[in-house]
Amino acid sequence: MSTLTIAGGTAFFGKTYGEAMGLVIEARDYLERQDEAAGRELAPVARMQMCAETLRLTARLTRIMAWLLAQRAVASGEISVEDALAEPLDAFDVCSAGAEHEDIGLPPRLSELLGRSRLLYGRVARLDALARRALT
Repeated sequence: MSTLTIAGGTAFFGKTYGEAMGLVIEARDYLERQDEAAGRELAPVARMQMCAETLRLTARLTRIMAWLLAQRAVASGEISVEDALAEPLDAFDVCSAGAEHEDIGLPPRLSELLGRSRLLYGRVARLDALARRALT
Protein backbone atom coordinates (compact mmCIF):
# COMPACT_ATOMS: atom_id res chain seq x y z
CA MET A 1 0.00 0.00 0.00
CA SER A 2 1.44 3.39 -0.95
CA THR A 3 1.87 6.40 1.28
CA LEU A 4 -0.88 8.17 -0.65
CA THR A 5 -3.44 5.47 -0.03
CA ILE A 6 -2.61 5.45 3.65
CA ALA A 7 -2.79 9.27 3.75
CA GLY A 8 -6.30 9.17 2.29
CA GLY A 9 -7.66 7.54 5.42
CA THR A 10 -5.82 9.43 8.13
CA ALA A 11 -7.17 12.13 10.40
CA PHE A 12 -4.37 14.38 9.15
CA PHE A 13 -5.59 14.06 5.57
CA GLY A 14 -9.17 14.75 6.64
CA LYS A 15 -8.07 17.79 8.62
CA THR A 16 -6.07 19.12 5.66
CA TYR A 17 -8.98 18.53 3.31
CA GLY A 18 -11.37 20.27 5.72
CA GLU A 19 -9.01 23.20 6.11
CA ALA A 20 -8.63 23.53 2.34
CA MET A 21 -12.38 23.36 1.74
CA GLY A 22 -12.97 25.95 4.46
CA LEU A 23 -10.41 28.26 2.90
CA VAL A 24 -12.00 27.82 -0.53
CA ILE A 25 -15.36 28.84 0.92
CA GLU A 26 -13.86 31.82 2.76
CA ALA A 27 -12.10 32.97 -0.40
CA ARG A 28 -15.27 32.55 -2.45
CA ASP A 29 -17.25 34.57 0.07
CA TYR A 30 -14.58 37.27 0.18
CA LEU A 31 -14.36 37.51 -3.59
CA GLU A 32 -18.14 37.65 -3.95
CA ARG A 33 -18.50 40.39 -1.36
CA GLN A 34 -15.23 42.27 -1.59
CA ASP A 35 -15.55 46.00 -1.32
CA GLU A 36 -15.18 47.24 -4.88
CA ALA A 37 -14.85 50.78 -3.56
CA ALA A 38 -11.68 49.77 -1.70
CA GLY A 39 -10.18 48.56 -4.97
CA ARG A 40 -11.13 51.77 -6.74
CA GLU A 41 -9.35 53.82 -4.08
CA LEU A 42 -6.04 52.10 -4.84
CA ALA A 43 -3.53 53.52 -7.27
CA PRO A 44 -3.65 51.81 -10.68
CA VAL A 45 -0.49 49.78 -10.04
CA ALA A 46 -1.78 48.62 -6.63
CA ARG A 47 -5.15 47.76 -8.17
CA MET A 48 -3.41 45.66 -10.80
CA GLN A 49 -1.38 43.95 -8.06
CA MET A 50 -4.61 43.28 -6.15
CA CYS A 51 -6.06 41.58 -9.23
CA ALA A 52 -2.89 39.54 -9.71
CA GLU A 53 -2.88 38.43 -6.07
CA THR A 54 -6.57 37.51 -6.28
CA LEU A 55 -5.74 35.28 -9.24
CA ARG A 56 -2.81 33.80 -7.30
CA LEU A 57 -5.16 32.97 -4.42
CA THR A 58 -7.56 31.26 -6.82
CA ALA A 59 -4.75 29.32 -8.53
CA ARG A 60 -3.32 28.10 -5.21
CA LEU A 61 -6.65 26.94 -3.90
CA THR A 62 -7.52 25.24 -7.18
CA ARG A 63 -4.22 23.33 -7.22
CA ILE A 64 -4.57 22.34 -3.56
CA MET A 65 -8.11 21.03 -4.02
CA ALA A 66 -7.24 19.19 -7.22
CA TRP A 67 -4.35 17.45 -5.45
CA LEU A 68 -6.44 16.53 -2.43
CA LEU A 69 -9.31 15.24 -4.57
CA ALA A 70 -6.84 13.13 -6.57
CA GLN A 71 -5.61 11.60 -3.31
CA ARG A 72 -9.18 10.80 -2.33
CA ALA A 73 -9.65 9.13 -5.69
CA VAL A 74 -6.52 7.04 -5.07
CA ALA A 75 -7.77 6.04 -1.62
CA SER A 76 -11.10 4.91 -3.07
CA GLY A 77 -9.43 2.98 -5.91
CA GLU A 78 -10.74 5.22 -8.68
CA ILE A 79 -7.30 6.14 -10.06
CA SER A 80 -3.75 4.90 -9.64
CA VAL A 81 -1.10 6.64 -7.57
CA GLU A 82 0.86 7.23 -10.77
CA ASP A 83 -2.12 9.00 -12.35
CA ALA A 84 -2.60 11.13 -9.24
CA LEU A 85 1.04 12.16 -9.35
CA ALA A 86 1.21 12.75 -13.09
CA GLU A 87 1.90 16.45 -12.58
CA PRO A 88 3.83 17.81 -9.60
CA LEU A 89 1.84 20.13 -7.37
CA ASP A 90 4.51 22.80 -7.66
CA ALA A 91 4.51 22.72 -11.48
CA PHE A 92 3.16 26.28 -11.52
CA ASP A 93 5.49 28.92 -10.07
CA VAL A 94 2.57 31.33 -9.65
CA CYS A 95 1.30 29.26 -6.73
CA SER A 96 4.53 29.15 -4.76
CA ALA A 97 5.56 32.75 -5.41
CA GLY A 98 4.01 35.88 -4.06
CA ALA A 99 4.86 36.28 -0.38
CA GLU A 100 6.83 39.40 -1.22
CA HIS A 101 3.69 40.98 -2.70
CA GLU A 102 1.34 40.32 0.20
CA ASP A 103 2.40 43.43 2.13
CA ILE A 104 1.89 46.10 -0.51
CA GLY A 105 -1.23 47.69 0.86
CA LEU A 106 -3.66 45.00 -0.19
CA PRO A 107 -6.94 44.83 1.70
CA PRO A 108 -6.23 43.11 5.05
CA ARG A 109 -8.66 40.25 4.41
CA LEU A 110 -7.06 39.48 1.05
CA SER A 111 -3.59 39.54 2.63
CA GLU A 112 -4.77 37.13 5.32
CA LEU A 113 -6.29 34.73 2.78
CA LEU A 114 -3.12 34.88 0.68
CA GLY A 115 -0.94 34.08 3.69
CA ARG A 116 -3.09 31.17 4.80
CA SER A 117 -3.30 29.77 1.27
CA ARG A 118 0.50 30.03 0.90
CA LEU A 119 1.07 28.10 4.13
CA LEU A 120 -1.46 25.43 3.17
CA TYR A 121 0.06 25.16 -0.30
CA GLY A 122 3.47 24.61 1.28
CA ARG A 123 2.15 21.82 3.50
CA VAL A 124 0.41 20.08 0.61
CA ALA A 125 3.53 20.49 -1.56
CA ARG A 126 5.51 18.67 1.16
CA LEU A 127 2.91 15.86 1.10
CA ASP A 128 3.27 15.70 -2.67
CA ALA A 129 7.06 15.43 -2.36
CA LEU A 130 6.71 12.64 0.22
CA ALA A 131 4.31 10.75 -2.02
CA ARG A 132 6.68 11.07 -4.97
CA ARG A 133 9.60 9.76 -2.89
CA ALA A 134 7.47 6.78 -1.84
CA LEU A 135 6.99 5.87 -5.52
CA THR A 136 10.70 5.65 -6.24
